[in-house]
Amino acid sequence: MQVSHSQLKAFHAVAVHGSFTRAAERLFLTQPAVSDQVRKLEERYGVLLFHRNKRSVRLTELGERLLAVTQRLFVVEAEAQELLESSSSLQTGSLTLAVDAPVHVLPQVARFCRRYPGIRVRIETGNTDECLQRLFDYQADLALLGRPPSDERLLSITLRSDPIVVFVSRNHPWAEREFIRLADLDDAPLVLREQGSVTRQMLEAEMQRAGLNIRPAIEVEGREASREAVVAGIGVGVVSSAEFGADSRVHALPIVDCDWRMSETLVCLREQSTRRMVATFLELVNEDLDAAD
Repeated sequence: MQVSHSQLKAFHAVAVHGSFTRAAERLFLTQPAVSDQVRKLEERYGVLLFHRNKRSVRLTELGERLLAVTQRLFVVEAEAQELLESSSSLQTGSLTLAVDAPVHVLPQVARFCRRYPGIRVRIETGNTDECLQRLFDYQADLALLGRPPSDERLLSITLRSDPIVVFVSRNHPWAEREFIRLADLDDAPLVLREQGSVTRQMLEAEMQRAGLNIRPAIEVEGREASREAVVAGIGVGVVSSAEFGADSRVHALPIVDCDWRMSETLVCLREQSTRRMVATFLELVNEDLDAAD
């Protein structure tokens, strides 16, 4: 049978303070209530924990041994309470973000780290499908996705929406052009991201809608690998305009007849949204969005 926590707490208070009356004062209970808890503990196990008389209370040998145990028990309980309280006030803990593109959330991460230096923040990168899976597997607290989610289990905040652009190396024939059309990509050698990449999915959908052919030159994982493949002259790349960045080795070209825009959406599980750390990060993101309006 399981030991009653309240009975152990009453025993420990009496043992430490040497009096039922003083124990009752420390526990904010009446003296009869404390006496009843200790009596029930003794009766439940058929033992004697205190020698009692009108003037004093003295531990039995078994009571001494039990006190050694409850001292350890309540020290650990106090440590647990301190840990939870410090975590609640965001003094300690960790926050993991699974993101498709760190650049979109780094300003908020920087502000969060300055406000709560005791929190360890970890950023894991992957495509949208991978980030979403990490969230559902409870391996991440928040995820940044390249498409708006439709899952009711998720709480979401849209951070931004940007067009996709083509980019080529500086020695490519298109490097002097200001823009292209989807038809220019028909049967052109393309540097494609891995399956699960939203950028790839958007390009394939637009090309199919226009009745155009996609010719993969190479398939790579991640934006950096895609950029390096383009720089090496393997083919033409596609990326969100917000993620193109500054790189003198490549040239970006808007696609004038492509209406697709790539959104960046921060999500968390609804069941996790009230956790202090997650809710605080979401509040910070909303502050930035409100300031930008």
